[in-house]
Amino acid sequence: MNPLIAIMQERLAGLEPTLLDIRDDSAKHAGHEGSRAGGGHYNMTIVSKHFAGKRTLERHRMVYDALGVLMKNEIHALSIETKTPEET
Repeated sequence: MNPLIAIMQERLAGLEPTLLDIRDDSAKHAGHEGSRAGGGHYNMTIVSKHFAGKRTLERHRMVYDALGVLMKNEIHALSIETKTPEET
């Protein structure tokens, strides 16, 4: 497993996900500006009860806040799908 994905999983544990799928799509973006600078491209699906009653933007902010400084360098692009358990 990509070591950064393991770190991402640890940081997102506070959201108590019932499903967390993180895929590294960096190889598909080789040569892009962010990739050349070392940042990866990731695709994430996360299901959490903490998203209940929240709009998409609020849910994404919760994910960004949990990932913290990783969003500045290690992660160049992140596609996020957020759901509650009831939405799955």
